[in-house]
Amino acid sequence: MTTRRGRVRAAVLLGILLGLETTGVWPAQQPAAQDPNRQAALSLQQQGKVAEAEEAWRAYLKTHPDNPEPYAQLGLLEARQEHYKEAVPLYRKALQMKPNVPGLRLNLGLALFKSGDLEGALPEFLICLKTATAGSADAQRLNILIGMSHYGIAQYAEAVPFLKQAAANDQQNLPLRLALAHSCLWSKQNACVMEVYKEILALNPDSAEADMIAGEALDEEKDNEGSTRMFRAAVKANPKEPNAHFGLGYLLWTQKIYPEAATEFLAELGNDPNHVQAMEYLGDTYIQLNEPEKARPYLEKTVQFDSSQSLAHLDLGIIYSDEGKDELALRELLLAEQLKPDDVNVHWRLGRLYRTMGKKEEAKVEFDKANKLNKAADEELYKKMSSAHPRPPRDATQVASPDATAPPPGTPPQ
Repeated sequence: MTTRRGRVRAAVLLGILLGLETTGVWPAQQPAAQDPNRQAALSLQQQGKVAEAEEAWRAYLKTHPDNPEPYAQLGLLEARQEHYKEAVPLYRKALQMKPNVPGLRLNLGLALFKSGDLEGALPEFLICLKTATAGSADAQRLNILIGMSHYGIAQYAEAVPFLKQAAANDQQNLPLRLALAHSCLWSKQNACVMEVYKEILALNPDSAEADMIAGEALDEEKDNEGSTRMFRAAVKANPKEPNAHFGLGYLLWTQKIYPEAATEFLAELGNDPNHVQAMEYLGDTYIQLNEPEKARPYLEKTVQFDSSQSLAHLDLGIIYSDEGKDELALRELLLAEQLKPDDVNVHWRLGRLYRTMGKKEEAKVEFDKANKLNKAADEELYKKMSSAHPRPPRDATQVASPDATAPPPGTPPQ
């Protein structure tokens, strides 16, 4: 049900806000430390004269081509200007020449992280963690960075242990717990979700986002009542929370409580007029309520914003078919079929439309597809029932596919 994955941007933003760039990457005492060109470059750097400092370091590099320090310092200057991609090759060059400079590998990892290359940042952070003292501030920030790197590239199960460790070491960090709760949810660790949910409530009893995460976990457990209760709590805690009304509306829609679902979808659109899924499901809700004229503008706007929404194409096909606009209906249903070829409703609607158009062979093909999909669904249900009840009652085994010309379950009313 979730609509909020793909958190690379959030992970990078967190890294910037953490302010983890080290203040320096080079030991104080080095060969040629008293070189006047080096001293001039350091002085300009400390004064914040970036362009002049860069020029001075490049001049120093010409006379000391085997010294890695100018590369490291130039990388630091680029990073402080948020030119992270430009900093990366400079840090890499310095590391290649001298791998064990304190802070240098961490700065490389941070530059990769902040440039959005989370996969590249991960191995650098993991190397740093091996040498960090357990329980230290360095270990804490590395646990956060490793966890958020996994999180940002959708490796949610891998993120959990690092974020758990970081959360255990920072009892008051609410954003960290929200990231952990999402990681637990998206890796289907629902017991973990509820555990973290309690921790979040202890910090913020009115966290609408936490209520939504718990609601999604309960939805995964097929606990409709509990999930709906959580989303109602989210809406109450913060009526403006993104996706709260949509999430509640979706749950009500799945339970066929259509009038209240429509209210929630409208509320989400009141907060975000361009919420595509709220438009789509509101349109479908009106179809279910047999109010096609109310449905049409939302469905048309949905496909205008995002033509990949199969449900909107299906519903538009239903509307056009009922209006006798066969060619328009055919276009929409074929688009729905292309987007979701295993949707029995699409094939059944196409079969009916072809039959109305006098295309008997095409109709038969679509009805046969619908029948096969229904049969496959019945067989899957039977397998689940058999595994749960090795000796089911006699009538439980009498699972038959519906007649090809009968509407499949969940078909909108005529």
